[in-house]
Amino acid sequence: MSADCCSCCAPTPATDPRFRRVLWVALVLNAVMFGVEFAGGLAARSVSLTADSLDFLADAANYAVSLAVLGMSLRARARATLAKGLSLGAVGVWVSATLVWNLFHGTVPRAELMGAVGLLALAVNAGVAMALYRWRDGDANVRSVWLCSRNDAIGNLVVLVAALGVWGSASGWPDLAVAAILAWLPLSAAVKIVRQSLGELRTA
Repeated sequence: MSADCCSCCAPTPATDPRFRRVLWVALVLNAVMFGVEFAGGLAARSVSLTADSLDFLADAANYAVSLAVLGMSLRARARATLAKGLSLGAVGVWVSATLVWNLFHGTVPRAELMGAVGLLALAVNAGVAMALYRWRDGDANVRSVWLCSRNDAIGNLVVLVAALGVWGSASGWPDLAVAAILAWLPLSAAVKIVRQSLGELRTA
């Protein structure tokens, strides 16, 4: 009986105040870190840092949309999530284009600035990802939040690897290689999110 009660009475993300609080904190942190990392990417002349900052911007928008549609119908949530998935894909395409541009211009980033900003970004994203971990298996709207946070933490780790590579090689190739990974991450997440949201739209 107690198991049945826990199953039927457990709060969903739409009704769980903890989930809303985590989303609000994540939204503010991601908006602030977008500005910090974007400025750092420009100052360091780093494609990977600039690309990672766009993930912060996309996530801030993701969290805002997720908060707006919590409690709405499955169809409304799925439509909003479809838009989020398409926007993630657009980020991946933009990063790919920037990567090609820097490849032909032979830009060499500032490794020490890349590392400092990358460490700060990793601390923020790892904290958000851990806070959202318990809701990683929700509907498309909830799952998209977890996927974006997880991808950003992975992205921060590879940016740090790129900083070490730039420092050791005195070339921009490690930065470009990591930028390619950061282009793939939002594209792969976009495919998963779009696929699940389309499935939910069909069944709604």
